[in-house]
Amino acid sequence: MTTIRLHNTKTRKREDFAPIDPQNVRLYLCGPTVYDRAHIGNLRPSLVFDVLFRLLREVYGKDHVTYVRNFTDVDDKINARAAESGRAIGDITAETIQWYHDDLDAVGLLRPTHEPRATDHIAQMIAMIETLIDKDHAYAAEGHVLFAVDSYADYGALSGRSVDDMIAGARVEVAPYKRNPMDFVLWKPSGDGVPGWDSPWGYGRPGWHIECSAMSLELLGESFDIHGGGNDLQFPHHENEIAQSACAHPTGEFARYWLHNEMLQVEGKKMSKSLGNFFTIRDLLDQGVPGEVIRMVMLGTHYGKTMDWTEAEGTLRKWYGILHGHGFGPDLIAALKADGKWVPDAEFIGVLANDLNTSGALSRLHVLAKGKTPVALAGFAHGLDMLGLVSDWAAIPQFDGGEAGADIAPAIAERVDALLAERAAARAAKDWGRADQVRDILTDAGVQVTDVGGQATWTAGPEFDAAKLEGL
Repeated sequence: MTTIRLHNTKTRKREDFAPIDPQNVRLYLCGPTVYDRAHIGNLRPSLVFDVLFRLLREVYGKDHVTYVRNFTDVDDKINARAAESGRAIGDITAETIQWYHDDLDAVGLLRPTHEPRATDHIAQMIAMIETLIDKDHAYAAEGHVLFAVDSYADYGALSGRSVDDMIAGARVEVAPYKRNPMDFVLWKPSGDGVPGWDSPWGYGRPGWHIECSAMSLELLGESFDIHGGGNDLQFPHHENEIAQSACAHPTGEFARYWLHNEMLQVEGKKMSKSLGNFFTIRDLLDQGVPGEVIRMVMLGTHYGKTMDWTEAEGTLRKWYGILHGHGFGPDLIAALKADGKWVPDAEFIGVLANDLNTSGALSRLHVLAKGKTPVALAGFAHGLDMLGLVSDWAAIPQFDGGEAGADIAPAIAERVDALLAERAAARAAKDWGRADQVRDILTDAGVQVTDVGGQATWTAGPEFDAAKLEGL
């Protein structure tokens, strides 16, 4: 069996993954707060876990992996949006969840096993809060219930910060009902026009952190395998989840492995509305960027590294052209399966299993794409399927501009390959002027070059002119 290695934030090192129960591998991802369109930064953790979900299903079997990603549908941001728009909260959350599904479907993400909504688990949250109060880890004050941070000795272990450091580095809400500035809200009162539920502490609603602890307990148990999200959730959200769950159920492990992805950058800067570089998944789709291209770009950078936006359409055009040219579709894949040829390439699966090295897996696909027959290309096609770059074999994408590599004479292809080799040699020698000169010739000739994982590939663009390749 393939050994999967993951960087565990909890231990700060890469570890062999050993599931608690190989017959039921369990993972939980913190999902979106549903009040607006998801931006491409929101997409990254879901895409990371989509690849992880696919890999685990490949290794342990499709029926032996349970993946939970929640929807936060009770939140002050949702309440504010309802007040601004005059719309019902239920209408806003239902519409936003549909948007989220539509956008992620377009980028080829599989639906999780369960997608619980916070509002469907209020009773479980109240029960957990009552348990925490009974165990002296929480207290009621002025209609609120707060978790007592100093009652949990390991608070801060995930992010590696002391409580003093967290107080100094965070915006801590100062309130007269708190015993400690770091104590966080488990339950709070709801006024007129704000959603609420009856509870032992009055009419109110849950705090943000308690919902994930309650829903993961309900669907995955006191101990499960993998929990994750963006780096920005390590503190306070994930620290608070651990504290609540560990104190409510001290015999459980909660999550054994923690995966956190880095943030997304655009042109070297963190994406934000104030910088004007903020855009949603839907913005890109509406601009004509195919979902497969969005996915390819994001897979081109390891989840643990800051991601910058690049262009990948040229490579996908070439790869899809290979699939079309060799007759890939449901019938061919069925025949490959019948002959035992529809299996992952061992090197590809080994690279991907090494801490979800998607950029390395893409590099391996560049090698596998050189196969000359359907059987020789089976590992290439299987890899595209595993990375979600082909989601429907009856409708393999075919971008405008034609299939890459179509009607390109071998001598011309050799000329392009030679120029790319010259460009690579110039870069290695730090002869930047020569490298730029070669790049300009390729660009002027309409050659579209994509650099992924240190591997340069090319395709002939719609305005390709082979005569211009002799300009150097």
